[in-house]
Amino acid sequence: MNINIDDVLAEMLSTMKGAVGENWSEVKTVAQQFLQRRKERLELLAQLRISGDLSQEKFESRLLDEKLIAEAELNAVGVISKALAQKAASAGLDILKKAVGTAILGAISK
Repeated sequence: MNINIDDVLAEMLSTMKGAVGENWSEVKTVAQQFLQRRKERLELLAQLRISGDLSQEKFESRLLDEKLIAEAELNAVGVISKALAQKAASAGLDILKKAVGTAILGAISK
């Protein structure tokens, strides 16, 4: 089972928006650019995990790398605190993790 990466990215962006709240207008562009630049990598990670070519442990490690990159980019804007940048990055990448988990469960149940 595959995931629709565009749908997942849209949900990730929406979740990040909720995490930063009133600061969204200041970080929106950075968040959108991050997701567009990382789209192929995130999709590859998802597909490798779904196919079983990437263990859960390695998948989690790669997601942590992506989270740290997202945090750095959001924090660089300077309008939100480090804690808020961490919250937004975590919230967004949790969506990808859940989508991959759902896809794996769907593939197992077939």
